[in-house]
Amino acid sequence: MKNVALEAVDHVDRAVLPIGTDYPPGHVLDWHEHRRAQFLYGATGVMVVDTAEGNWTVPPERAVLIPAATQHRVRMLGVSTRSLYVEPDAVPWWPATCTVVDVPPLLRELLLSAVEFEPDYSMSGREGYIATLLLHEIAARTPLPFHVALPSSADLAELCRGYLAAPDVGVTNAAWAGRTALSERAFTRRFRSETGESPAVWRGRARLLAAVPLLRTASVSDVAGRLGYASPAAFTAAFTRVFGLPPSRFTAAH
Repeated sequence: MKNVALEAVDHVDRAVLPIGTDYPPGHVLDWHEHRRAQFLYGATGVMVVDTAEGNWTVPPERAVLIPAATQHRVRMLGVSTRSLYVEPDAVPWWPATCTVVDVPPLLRELLLSAVEFEPDYSMSGREGYIATLLLHEIAARTPLPFHVALPSSADLAELCRGYLAAPDVGVTNAAWAGRTALSERAFTRRFRSETGESPAVWRGRARLLAAVPLLRTASVSDVAGRLGYASPAAFTAAFTRVFGLPPSRFTAAH
């Protein structure tokens, strides 16, 4: 199925509903949720998924597993998606929070085949076997670290969302503490209790996540400069340490 609204086929008695959708550049799917779990694969471009719990950046050729009934928002940056909407009872192993995973060639080809199915595809032949194999392949994926947690309190979450939208290397713990009317020590303690990280470590990770969309249209050197790194080498080292791959793997040239 291509460019079909889930609501039009959600009633169909199939555990897995594959849908492919093309989005205009910069399109935002505002806050919504699905009754089914969702496997959201970006065949092209970068996706940024936001929930109350965190922010997930999905590089090209990766996917995000979204639990059923999870309020989320998705920003599409040059994205054509291939989604699977899955009955929760069929995947008791599905993660409880959003999870970014890789999409190896076999899984990618299965997805591309599945979105050609009719809503009421046959379960007894090739299409049914592909739907079953898709779930086996997804269950075998391991999480990738393209996310940051968001604080549970509204004031700290607002600070973090603002930083994710426009990372500023000049921001300090003292500046953030002042905006929350807390001492720097009290602010740091509260931030760590809600996210599991110090504010400085969180900002460093958020800056690296912000690099992923930028690398679609800019060089490693340009992104390093825009994000305040002393040199492209310093940026490359930090990016590789956190994500396990150099930033050059995410450029348009690659």
